[in-house]
Amino acid sequence: MGNSHKPETWSTSAGRRPEWTHNHERTGGIVNPPVWRASTILYPTIADMDAANTKQDDTLFYGRKGTPTTWALREALTGLEPGAAGTMLYPSGVAAIVGAILSVARPGDHILLPDSAYDPTTAFSTGVLKRLGVEAEPYDPLIGAGIAALFRPNTSLLLLESPGSLTFEVQDIPAMTAAARAASIPTLLDNSWAASHFFKGIAAGCDMVMQAITKYVGGHSDLMMGSVSATAPFFARLRSTAWQLGQCVSGDEAALALRGFRTLPLRMARHQQSAMEIASWLKAHPLVDRVLHPAFPDCPGHEIWKRDFSGASGLFGVVLNVGSRADAGLFCDDLQHFGIGFSWGGYESLCIPTSPEKLRKLPGYKPAGLSLRFSIGLEDPADLLDDLSSALKRMEQLHDRPLDE
Repeated sequence: MGNSHKPETWSTSAGRRPEWTHNHERTGGIVNPPVWRASTILYPTIADMDAANTKQDDTLFYGRKGTPTTWALREALTGLEPGAAGTMLYPSGVAAIVGAILSVARPGDHILLPDSAYDPTTAFSTGVLKRLGVEAEPYDPLIGAGIAALFRPNTSLLLLESPGSLTFEVQDIPAMTAAARAASIPTLLDNSWAASHFFKGIAAGCDMVMQAITKYVGGHSDLMMGSVSATAPFFARLRSTAWQLGQCVSGDEAALALRGFRTLPLRMARHQQSAMEIASWLKAHPLVDRVLHPAFPDCPGHEIWKRDFSGASGLFGVVLNVGSRADAGLFCDDLQHFGIGFSWGGYESLCIPTSPEKLRKLPGYKPAGLSLRFSIGLEDPADLLDDLSSALKRMEQLHDRPLDE
């Protein structure tokens, strides 16, 4: 399934099938698919119940298998990834990536994941997967087509995340998926940063594309959800695994995600515009050592971002040339327009300290000073810049203090 419409058109029309929004006579209808709350489904006859049990999608069988509300969201998300055959929904982004990994990994297998992967992804791969007899090997996210040298006969998955979590390296997805396909190794991309809006993973050669709906699609910091879209050869396995794991989402949360979906292109444009303005201002500040933003030429993988992406989201990193993690409160605690909290992609701006050097398995990453991650929301950038200017003035007192070891 896919669509040929412009993103703004697809976002307003997707998942609004007449059978989900109109009366039986098709003489009238509503704009949004209704919220279906269901566990038990009732049937006129045993024959009808048995018939429903033979069908896979778009048929009421049991609440866990979905309702028109969740089907509408699945259809909309599938359309974001041209070439995908379908999408499954999960109660969180972590649940989504776990479900996708388990759909292909088996005991005795070997999988590859970037050293810049989202920490819960790494934790699952080195925790539960290890207990299940699956070996997870980290690799340099900038390895490109050289990933082929790490393939083994028992490699069952190449996991990709671009840009990388916290450090924002951009991977050469087309080159890496081509290498994996030549070796018959499935690929899974965490596409949460771009929200399948600024980058199309299936079109770039991925077999499965995950995103945290909690982030940009939801857009309002009020729901937890993840999704995985997959090509036809992998969608059946993905769906079967999700159902065996009992993964599902409620109609209420699906409706919230659909609400966010309608304005995704407009919000992404504003996130990008504001984030670029703020990141550029930070880059010129004397207390800033580095800005970790794929749209900047000095960010690792920038040329790949420029080639493959149609834009940039509102999430980026900054490394100061003063301070350390112990000084995070000095910078963050008195911010007026930035919340201190995990996640990102909502309408509100956020700022948290980060410590990528403590998460990396491979050597080489060492920040000059305090590392921070910003999620730029929908506020006026001038207000955010005033806030950051005050925070950096508070950091000036650290100029002559030796950095913590």
